[in-house]
This record gives sequence, C-alpha cells and structure tokens, in this order.
Amino acid sequence: MTALIGRTRARAVETLSLDATDTRNALSAALVGELARGLAECGKDPDIRAVVLTHTGNTFCAGADLRDPPDPDALVGLLRQILDLRKPVIARVTGHVRAGGLGLLAACDISAAGPAATFAFTEVRIGVAPAVISLPVIPRADPRALARYYLTGERFDAREAVRVGLLTVTADDVDEALAPVLDGLRRSSPQGLAETKQLLTTRVLETFDRDAADLTALSARLFTSAQAREGMTAFLQRRDAAWVV
Repeated sequence: MTALIGRTRARAVETLSLDATDTRNALSAALVGELARGLAECGKDPDIRAVVLTHTGNTFCAGADLRDPPDPDALVGLLRQILDLRKPVIARVTGHVRAGGLGLLAACDISAAGPAATFAFTEVRIGVAPAVISLPVIPRADPRALARYYLTGERFDAREAVRVGLLTVTADDVDEALAPVLDGLRRSSPQGLAETKQLLTTRVLETFDRDAADLTALSARLFTSAQAREGMTAFLQRRDAAWVV
C-alpha cells in the first residue's frame, strides 16, 4: 500500500508531508488514520523537538474526501491530537487550503504560508457546515471574518488569513520565514515546550471537549441530508448545485 504521509527528520524536527496528490491531499479515512499514527509516534519519540506538517503538490488539503470521507469521530480525534500533542506542530503551506484543511491549519500552533496559498471554507457550497473544524477554528480566528467566509465560501489569500488569525505569517519564501521559528524551538527545552504548549491550548481544549459531541452529530446529520447529496454530486460532476441562482 502506498504511503500517504511522507516523513523526514532534520535536527530534531520531524516533517510529516501529506502525500496524496491524486486527491489533492483530501482527508480520506486512510490519510486521517496514517497522519494520526505518525503524530502519535512523534509524540512518543524523545528525540523529536517539534513537528512540521506540510504537503506535496499544489494543495495543502482540499478538505474531506467525498469519495472516502473519514468518520467524524476520527477527524475530531486527529484535530484534538494536534492540539494536545506535547510538542509544537508547525504548518508549512505553499498551496491551497479548503474546508477541513483549515481545521488542520487552525489546530497547529504556528503556521506559515507562501503567496500561492489560497483559503476557503467551502462547506456551505455543498450543503453542509464547517462543523467539526470549528472546534479549533472558532477559538483562534476573528469572529466577524469567520461570519463572512463561513457563510459565503469566498476564497481569500494568505495576507487575509494572517489578518483574521488563521495564519501566523506569510512570506515569499516560507522556509526562510520558518527558519528562526525552528531555530527557536531547537534552542528550547523539551519540558519548557511541552508545558508552554499546554498553557496555550488549555482553553481551546476546554471548548473543544465541551462542543465535540454536538458538532460531530451536526456533521453526521448534514452529510446524510438531501441537500448534501446534491451538493457533493454537483461538485464531483463539476456543475452548479440545484440551488445556485
């Protein structure tokens, strides 16, 4: 079976690369499971100081794989795992991010994207809502901006993603921008990093655990609705959904 997650290591930083370019790194059941296993292994390895989450191809993540969607509980578990990992997780983005991919991005502690990156919460356009991914997104992003982008599905660029709190930084050279970040993490003690990350994520995890069951149920209900079936069919057939006017 072809691996869906690439792994490399350099000076105590493990890089996990989403590597399912034929599906634009969509969140399939298999990819979610493999990424969760990779993160768990990183969490147990004392030689790893931090994790970089990146991608191959021109898309960081296209959202849920509509042909092989992950179980909502599995996606909830993956997002929580990133937040709760006792090592910093840094997103490195040089391509497009859609729907569920923004959940991954928001769960990361630090994130950087290049000028080619674009972002969109496209759930409303296929008849569902950004339910599960709201668990990390809502506590970290500007509420007025989310109201616009959640409701319209509009695309926005990396500068706007920084402005609304979904990204830490954007730069022409993402690796150059991340170099001082990774250097700082390598100079920090494992205990200091673990305790500081817990300090930063405690409040996010409190609301996450409070709302996870309700938002998982909402996601499951919407994905089995008639409008979602029409929206997903229209998307796969590359046509407008029936409600487009």
